[in-house]
Amino acid sequence: MRRVLRILARLVLGFVVLVLAVLLLAFVGIDYRPYLLAPYFQSTSDRLVEGTKTNWVSTGVLRAGFARVRLTPEVNASVDDPEHGKFRLLPLAGFGARKGKPATGTHDDLWVKAVSLEVAGRRAVFVASDALIVPREVSELAVGRLQRELGLPREALYFGATHSHSSIGGWGEGFVPEAFAGEFHPGIREWFASRLVAAVTEAISNAAPASLACGSFAAPDFVRNRLVGERGRVDPEFSVVLVRRDDGKTAVIGAYAAHATVLGARNLQFSGDWPGEWERAVEAKTGAMGVFFAGGVGSHSPAPGADGFEGTRRMGEALAERTAALLPKLVAKPDIAFATVGLEVALPEIHLRVQDERRLRPALAANLLPVKGSTFLQAVRFGDALWISTPCDFSGELALPLKEHFAPRGRRLTVTSFNGDYIGYIIPGKYYHLDGYEPRTMSFFGPTVPDYFEELVRRMGESVAGEPR
Repeated sequence: MRRVLRILARLVLGFVVLVLAVLLLAFVGIDYRPYLLAPYFQSTSDRLVEGTKTNWVSTGVLRAGFARVRLTPEVNASVDDPEHGKFRLLPLAGFGARKGKPATGTHDDLWVKAVSLEVAGRRAVFVASDALIVPREVSELAVGRLQRELGLPREALYFGATHSHSSIGGWGEGFVPEAFAGEFHPGIREWFASRLVAAVTEAISNAAPASLACGSFAAPDFVRNRLVGERGRVDPEFSVVLVRRDDGKTAVIGAYAAHATVLGARNLQFSGDWPGEWERAVEAKTGAMGVFFAGGVGSHSPAPGADGFEGTRRMGEALAERTAALLPKLVAKPDIAFATVGLEVALPEIHLRVQDERRLRPALAANLLPVKGSTFLQAVRFGDALWISTPCDFSGELALPLKEHFAPRGRRLTVTSFNGDYIGYIIPGKYYHLDGYEPRTMSFFGPTVPDYFEELVRRMGESVAGEPR
């Protein structure tokens, strides 16, 4: 009996030692080294310097083209037919609480809308989708086709999403993506990418002489800080771009920092949430095509005043009314300053935390979180406006000091999210040690990334903010 007990004790001890060894090997501490000293910063900074040497601001007469392509899939089809957007089952993306339930139908249609701007032979196409994000796999499919078919470089494609949490899912493969976007459906990637390509192609094909104007209005009553409430700041600015062609056709582009989460996890119908309501209301009030980009939504929630579809209607229509009131005050000009710049951004190691100061080793975390070692930033200058796209839920609190930096130079800065990749939330570093979804679960790359991205966004903006050559 004693021998048996000794053997059992040794087995238990061996198991405990094995578990401790696994724990020691599986987890590491947080990397607090300053980004300025990191190799990923140096390589990215060198690329930015080289890229801006050949970049310049030019002026000329604007040509603009518009397009809209339906993104709404057909669900409950008899057979999957991704080429025509037909699926037997397809989940909605946005809430893990839905547990991958399939969509039951459509409340309001989803769209991809594109506005092509061309000045002096240089082009930027703004492509907004009524979607949670534009996944990397989708944007890469679309970019590859557009490069082959139209010769468009990546920096000419300004992707964005409304961030509706009631749009198409099924595009993510792996534990974390499928937790938020439902079971992987390979065909949805091809369908989504084909919609992007169709919208860009049509917008470029119908380009015609046009004029452009930029403006904004404050809407603090519809946005709140979702991290710390009244103790934090919010970005209340609703950015507006008016593009009016000489033939009378018009597009109105808007960007705002409130999350598109008026509809909760219980909703199982496709919908554009409040941005979709804004787009439709703008179109009804002005006759223009409404195009919406999620701004710095990373720490901002909506404040619609009501729940469900009544809340989306109230918020969308109220903001559309203020947009329509602003448009007559804007003076559109045909000759504008114009520039584009794109940047491949190297990223630090993955920080998938299990405790405040402990994270999975990056090699293990990569099996759960299928992100790459680099991503993309982009800046476009048109007139006095600077628009910079980011691959994340970029925080409106981070956008505020950047806007304040450029305002004395007469430049209107708008930072948008979801530009064809997704690397989680980028929120102020002071919130990194808070418990909760944004600081703990969704801050994928550690505590130094906010400062790193702030510097890159500022430098990219400065590279196109100067006077034309």
